[in-house]
Amino acid sequence: MDGNQTWITEVTLLGFQVDPALESLLFGLFSLFYTLTLLGNGVILGLICLDSRLHTPMYFFLSHLAIIDMSYASNNVPKMLANLVSQKRTISFVPCIMQTFLYLAFAHTECVILVVMSYDRYVAICHPLRYTVIMSWRVCSVLAATSWVFSFLLALVHVVLILRLPFCGPCEINHFFCEILSVLKLACADTRLNQTVIF
Repeated sequence: MDGNQTWITEVTLLGFQVDPALESLLFGLFSLFYTLTLLGNGVILGLICLDSRLHTPMYFFLSHLAIIDMSYASNNVPKMLANLVSQKRTISFVPCIMQTFLYLAFAHTECVILVVMSYDRYVAICHPLRYTVIMSWRVCSVLAATSWVFSFLLALVHVVLILRLPFCGPCEINHFFCEILSVLKLACADTRLNQTVIF
């Protein structure tokens, strides 16, 4: 490795490169969207918990999707909002990697939960008489737990592959959060293995 390369400890999230007046408008707009996301998904969760008629496998998995949606937003949006009102748009490298990990974990969980919901509908349509036996609460709990664990382990594989790379300048990410492909651009080594695993 060249002697003039410096190891990065923090990165700058370039985000939206617009006028300060437009940044204020974007801050208000994204704050509203973030609040509506949390409120909407909170209402979904509340209704599913409170109404016993909604205690079915489909709504159980739908409640997991609501949790994932709130988690997605809470992982990325607060830092983006802080960057819109601050001139210092840096994030330390470790929280950046953590943001990448959580983003990937929630993305994988969402996909797997959608597959599980598809299986639930398949059973409901193709085996309606045995539906309650096949999709028991024990099975639903195992499917949900497996979805979360598998997804977090898969995200961990990506993070381990990222952390094996040497990172050096430039320390700017042309994004408003630490998205995995943007983080890989900071590496001063071959990232083909990472890109293959992502693919």
